[in-house]
Amino acid sequence: MKNQRNHGILLPITCLPSDEGIGTLGAWAFKFIDFLSECKATVWQVLPLNPTGFGDSPYQSCSSNALNYYLIDLTYLAKEGLLTREEIVSADLGGGERVDYSKQFNEKISLLRRAFLRFDKGSADFIKFVNKGEFSDFALFMSLKCRFNHKAWYEWESPYRIYNREIAERFVEENYEEYAFWQFTQYIFLKQWNALKNYAHSKGVRIMGDVPLYIAYDSVEMWKYGDEIFKVDKDRIPSVVAGCPPDAFSADGQLWGNPVYDWEKMKGNGYKWWNERIDGCFKLVDILRIDHFRGFDRYYEVPAKDDTARNGSWSDGPKEDFFKDKLDYEVVAEDLGILDEGVYRLMKNVKYPGMKILEFAFDGNPENEHKPTNYTENYVCYTGTHDNMPLKGFIDGLDEEALETYKQDLTTQCAALGVLCDVSDSKAMCKTVIKLAYASRVRTVIIPLWDLLALGEEARINLPATVSTDNWSYRFSEKDFTDELKQFLSEISTRTGRNAQ
Repeated sequence: MKNQRNHGILLPITCLPSDEGIGTLGAWAFKFIDFLSECKATVWQVLPLNPTGFGDSPYQSCSSNALNYYLIDLTYLAKEGLLTREEIVSADLGGGERVDYSKQFNEKISLLRRAFLRFDKGSADFIKFVNKGEFSDFALFMSLKCRFNHKAWYEWESPYRIYNREIAERFVEENYEEYAFWQFTQYIFLKQWNALKNYAHSKGVRIMGDVPLYIAYDSVEMWKYGDEIFKVDKDRIPSVVAGCPPDAFSADGQLWGNPVYDWEKMKGNGYKWWNERIDGCFKLVDILRIDHFRGFDRYYEVPAKDDTARNGSWSDGPKEDFFKDKLDYEVVAEDLGILDEGVYRLMKNVKYPGMKILEFAFDGNPENEHKPTNYTENYVCYTGTHDNMPLKGFIDGLDEEALETYKQDLTTQCAALGVLCDVSDSKAMCKTVIKLAYASRVRTVIIPLWDLLALGEEARINLPATVSTDNWSYRFSEKDFTDELKQFLSEISTRTGRNAQ
């Protein structure tokens, strides 16, 4: 990514077709890699691989390093003799164009438990995996969650509510089967993931992962490490939580509620927890997008007792000090939102590519930094992200005046970059915007699949600050991966010098 023109597709694994109610690491993941290769694409960008949490969000996980067992392919387990095809088919895992996470919770975990009963828990490979301890915190935490009917850790009974090593070790000894089951979910995920990743590399495709800045309050990190990492007291009660200040769109700001880091304490041990987190991500992926990158310069914190984000304030993050030994990492910085001189200085010093979003570009302002004519090479260009309205839906929602401005601006940008412009309808405009992205100076272009297909509001992946079964649940079907789309991407990548496999 650093030295050549690339292109790729943003597609969450959960969105893949499958007959298991959710996209998995199975056959269609391999088919998608073939699709990328045939499009001469070099990057597959996914969302965080962590287990989903509150609101089915991968950004609200119970563990920062655990892996989402819902993505395990059951057909693969059947081939291993751990399940029968009849057991899979008879389970109600959901289907259609939406993931039903309640069915995944009720049915998939049950099937995984059944597979575990047939699994050789005494194999040398599995014992070595468990003893390595990489997922011991997660397995302990989930075992306790099951013990207490999936309640949050702060609702558990004493003496488990606050982590104690001696009590935890005794619990594992007395409940080893449950503990080993959650280890099994991670073992199987990694076995499937590594096979997929190796196949991607064989096809010239690299995987871009995603690491959230914040983690959930109901997480193993808060339960076990508490005041070693976060701004909380000895009982794990936060004094401040994360949020976003009021702006033109929200008079109250956004109250996210995540615990915020005690960066001074973490600096004292060389940012050990964060370093292990990032190094763990790079064991899984080739490129890492860091979400809410501006939080490493300054972050907005709100008194925990408040009901809105109005009374929050900005505090300093670790700035360049955190990245001084990571300057050669393949990182993409999500530098969107409220930016200031500190963020620009941090971006300049670390030299990671930032992000440009074409959905924001065509507003009539010649200084708009998302306009392709204002780009330099060191960026990744998108039509939109997983948090944005699909481009067609965005265009369809513009009022008459804004739509006319959008068309005029788009036409001017196309003329400047030698792109044939078609603004006859919103689908044609989507295609034109994609062509403009490919023609731009940035080294890497990544287009979400929903924009490549010119889908509308129905295909939105997430609407921030809302909790809905429409979030994180959209799925594509086999018919979406057309030869026409493959030809379009192959031709445009060749024409713009992005066929660098």
